Amino acid sequence: MPEGHTVHRLAAAFERAFGGQQVRTSSPQGRFSEAAQLDGRVLLGAEAVGKHLFLPFAPSADVDREAPVVRHVHIHLGLYGSWTFAGDPGFADAHAIGAPRLRMGEQEEELDDGGTAEWRRIVPRPTVRLRIAGACGLADLTGPTACEILDADGRQTVLDRLGPDPLRPDPDGRGRRRFVEAVRRSRTSIGALLMNQKIVAGIGNIYRAELLFRARLDPFVPGRDLSTGLLDQMWEDLVALMTYGARTGRIVTTQPGHREIEARIIERSRGTRQNGDEDPDVVPREESFYVYHRQTLPCRLCGTAVRSADLSARTVFWCPRCQSARSRRASWTREHPAAPWALVPDVDGEAA
Repeated sequence: MPEGHTVHRLAAAFERAFGGQQVRTSSPQGRFSEAAQLDGRVLLGAEAVGKHLFLPFAPSADVDREAPVVRHVHIHLGLYGSWTFAGDPGFADAHAIGAPRLRMGEQEEELDDGGTAEWRRIVPRPTVRLRIAGACGLADLTGPTACEILDADGRQTVLDRLGPDPLRPDPDGRGRRRFVEAVRRSRTSIGALLMNQKIVAGIGNIYRAELLFRARLDPFVPGRDLSTGLLDQMWEDLVALMTYGARTGRIVTTQPGHREIEARIIERSRGTRQNGDEDPDVVPREESFYVYHRQTLPCRLCGTAVRSADLSARTVFWCPRCQSARSRRASWTREHPAAPWALVPDVDGEAA
């Protein structure tokens, strides 16, 4: 399932590709017949909140996004959803975002508009739930968990179910405080709380495992046992990690000096895919994580075998030696010789 940084990249791609344009919408699959209501309207932009994407449509480009006439297409990709893009050169940064999909264009024919651009001749596959086509390209949605039209109240209902998103602006620190207070009120383990979208929006299994390792925190510690100082630091680290992910399309949590130590992961049948895996200049995925999918392998820092267990219907990964902290006091995080707070090194050498 795409984590929050991926959905924010997706929203940015829609802003660049279609923002302020009149677009054509259709549902080749037929399961989203409401697409006809939006055909010919203007796509004002895009909004990402956690793992949720909102596409606001209006009769004209000068309509305010908060106006009652605006209708929002709410999309949650889930495990199998994906957006696939095709268009003029420079139209999209990546050909697909979401679950792995083939490139569009296996089957092509001339469309009625007589366009000569190759992307104009792409026939949608039968599984396409929603197609959005603009002046310079198109985007096809397949396999989402949710695809629906909401009014302003419906959009707000979805937002009210979500916790703070580390990638959304938080100038007054309200999001951070909401996260800290929600965790400290709960007897549930921190490993389970981090996967609860009502506590914090956008975290998936990779960020959960890596954030806990970087905090040297036992996944099974109850939230109420953690100090405000520790949770503040975790929030700051999460913001840095996810900002890096939104900028690069990759989750990289390891410090440069640790990457070549035990550079292995336990791949699933389909593998842990990241944006740019084919690029030789990016940090390879076997060097990107401390514990995620490294069960039974030696910890990069202490050599202890990494463990895994079921927690909140997903597998959590942790080092039992490095992640032994259960104290309410947070001073140890600043003194720990390997504590990597504050800076997430970029592959280009700059701090994220």
